[in-house]
Amino acid sequence: MHKKVLIVDDSPAEVKLMQGLLEKEGYWPIALHDPKRVEETITSERPSVILLDIVMPGRNGFQVCRDLKGNAEFNSIPVIMVTSKDSASDKFWGEQQGADGYVTKPFTREDLLRAVRRFA
Repeated sequence: MHKKVLIVDDSPAEVKLMQGLLEKEGYWPIALHDPKRVEETITSERPSVILLDIVMPGRNGFQVCRDLKGNAEFNSIPVIMVTSKDSASDKFWGEQQGADGYVTKPFTREDLLRAVRRFA
């Protein structure tokens, strides 16, 4: 069975890049551009891991991660922040929200796959 990976990012180009890399490795990527629909999508798709952008309109990745990790139904799903925010304080804040991993954009194919393999 293919492992499902939910990609939450408002950039279609970033999503397409991640989808392509994951599909080549046998994963089943699911794209979501609206961070307000994360819980609904998790409920219907049941992903093994979530790749989550931070800078998104309406609801940022820190908020999404905090909400997921505070919810008993979703808190066991690993969340990997995939973001251009690369300062030590951003990474620390991501950890404080419950993020399980952190990949900085622009990332290499290996950076992304290493992070996903840790959890999926």
